[in-house]
Amino acid sequence: MKQSVTLSSKVDTAKSTLGATLARLTARVHSRRSLRTRSRKQWVILSGKGGTGKTTVTAALAHLAAREHQLVLADADVDAANLELLLSPTVVEEHEYVDGKVAAIDPQLCTGCGECAEVCRFGAIVAEGLNYRVDPTACGGCAACRYHCPAKAISMVDSPTGRWFRSETKLGPLFHARLYAGQESSGRLVTQVKQNARLLATEVGADLLLIDGPPGIGCPVIAATSGANLAILVAEPSVSGVHDLERILSTTRHFGVPAVVCVNKADINPAQTAQVKALCATQQVPLVGAIPFDTTVVEAMVHRQPVTQYRSSPAAVALQALWRDLEPWLEAETEQGPDRHAGRHV
Repeated sequence: MKQSVTLSSKVDTAKSTLGATLARLTARVHSRRSLRTRSRKQWVILSGKGGTGKTTVTAALAHLAAREHQLVLADADVDAANLELLLSPTVVEEHEYVDGKVAAIDPQLCTGCGECAEVCRFGAIVAEGLNYRVDPTACGGCAACRYHCPAKAISMVDSPTGRWFRSETKLGPLFHARLYAGQESSGRLVTQVKQNARLLATEVGADLLLIDGPPGIGCPVIAATSGANLAILVAEPSVSGVHDLERILSTTRHFGVPAVVCVNKADINPAQTAQVKALCATQQVPLVGAIPFDTTVVEAMVHRQPVTQYRSSPAAVALQALWRDLEPWLEAETEQGPDRHAGRHV
């Protein structure tokens, strides 16, 4: 009888403990969902080519959005990050980025047999006196030399390929990175930068994660675009600009990311600006802004400021109108934003 009572008591205790655990897990899930809802908006500024003015537009939108919204910023152009040039950030964290491994030869163990050089298909193993050494910039990290070395003198060591930073700016935290020259892991470094930015945006309940994207349509662009609620495509009024706009529109459409277009320096080539408008009309993509050529942009860059701080300049006026057209996307309840075909067609 005592054993039966004891067993029943243990079962009740176990049920009570399980119930409390489930309640805590449920509360945690609801809390995380709430955080994700508050920091869900993620915009990326892209173009099919370099030099269209993505960073100028990103800095201006950040300056305008920060007046009423909490931001986290990310510069996803790790090959040539330059958003920091306009925001004068203070670096608060700096981390080495390691992507893969390369071979290293211990000269104390190397017998100089040369088998490693024979099997290396990258030409990365160089004779040096009676021994050999590895050129880390040429090593492909395949480890064939390590497996063939009879003296076990070769090991695989971490290969730093860049550095990433967390900085503070007047507009909000900024995550950015620098890929070392000759490295090929830019897409993965972009993912690292963006993941860090998203984690902080979720933690602080930011309204918007604003990403200054890389040029082109390759791996870094795909990494920067994934998970975005809106892609803002900055087009250049030139033959190559229209062609590259078609390519980046195909990319965002493939990944199911809604896109809008603005034309930078729209007045320097009216014929090509008309081509951009026609392309947007054909593909039913909102054309939400036309920014005129304005030498004030250069002056703002020299002073390391967003051009929108020069409020009466033509470019600043156009960018303020662009922000007014984009802000409904930030307030929209759905992932697709407001009416996809709404917008101030210019």
